[in-house]
Amino acid sequence: MSKAYFIIQEFQSNNNCSEAVYVLGHFFTGLLLLAFLSGCSGTHNRTTTGEYTDDASISDEVRAGLLDDPEIKVFQIKVESFKGFVQLTGFVDSAQTSGRATKIAKSVRGVKYVKNSIVLKK
Repeated sequence: MSKAYFIIQEFQSNNNCSEAVYVLGHFFTGLLLLAFLSGCSGTHNRTTTGEYTDDASISDEVRAGLLDDPEIKVFQIKVESFKGFVQLTGFVDSAQTSGRATKIAKSVRGVKYVKNSIVLKK
């Protein structure tokens, strides 16, 4: 049997059920709070909800910038971001297009680093 079961039995035998409920209520409230707080923290390979939202908006802003540039075919370039780091991938026709895409990505607020993995078509 569990330790909690014996604690409940001891309190019940002393006709002190309300105290048992009080103690166990605080115990489980503490466990719930601990589980909630540990679920909200980000790690090196996972993001919090706020970080995920920031990354999504960064990616969207980079895509919008690429879409506004008349020389870039936005559907040739894929944009991914993680904790402010942006990676550009895809295939483009010229090195100038690749450079312009990097410059646009770096100009977006919240971007810490841009990795250009764009490949030139031959």
